[in-house]
Amino acid sequence: MKFISWNIDSLNAALTGESERALLSQNVLQTIKEYNPEIIALQETKLSSDGPSKIHLEILMDKFPDYEIAWNSSEEPARKGYAGTMFLYKNKLTPSVTYPVIGAPSTMDAEGRIITLEFEHFYLTQVYTPNAGDSLNRLEERQIWDMKYADYLEGLDKEKPVIATGDFNVAHEEIDLAHPNSNRRSAGFTDEERQGFTNLLAKGFTDTFRYIHGDVTGMYTWWAQRARTSKINNSGWRIDYWLVSNHIADKVIKSEMIDSGPRQDHTPILLEIDL
Repeated sequence: MKFISWNIDSLNAALTGESERALLSQNVLQTIKEYNPEIIALQETKLSSDGPSKIHLEILMDKFPDYEIAWNSSEEPARKGYAGTMFLYKNKLTPSVTYPVIGAPSTMDAEGRIITLEFEHFYLTQVYTPNAGDSLNRLEERQIWDMKYADYLEGLDKEKPVIATGDFNVAHEEIDLAHPNSNRRSAGFTDEERQGFTNLLAKGFTDTFRYIHGDVTGMYTWWAQRARTSKINNSGWRIDYWLVSNHIADKVIKSEMIDSGPRQDHTPILLEIDL
């Protein structure tokens, strides 16, 4: 099976926008379509609490006519038009869809951050992990989230194998970003966040990219938009992942980045697995 995950940074812009960046996003969606994956996971959709609009659904059905859609959006008391996730899955598939509440702090459970698809023999779940914030103002809450989310995945794994993807908002090791020394207290590379990811893997999960590629360097999934040359210079971070339960790691065929051209921010990631 072939799966693709992408932090899209505004579904509306990628579907209806006319700016240069929106056009680049539309090109990435076209690239994803050409891969013809069974399942597409999207994070940071930034939709209203009502989910995709009529025009959004019409465009999605035109672009992806053979797919069903499941979405989870931020709702009060959380911020409007914030975070959010979405699955598109081939209509030949018949998963049960849930929108887990994990007991996260503040409004995190209301921000549309997790969707889980349950199949007969495995779970496929996606996450948009909360960012710790530029001034690390949300770091303490983020640490609680990491513990709650790890417990959630561990619970799923006790029932059947798990495939987990999304924007985890953490570069786990020094080789997962271009400039580790200057980012020691940057959101996404604090000791606390890295330890949270280590604890998650220790509960029985494999980082499939490292499983396939070992300690290769210079391969990233995100380049900051604020720095115009970050992608040209490959000053990136690897913060998007495909994880699997340890006991199905040997079924992974591919785990890699998909070229998103000149568009900065996140690039899609691909998993191929023999299930």
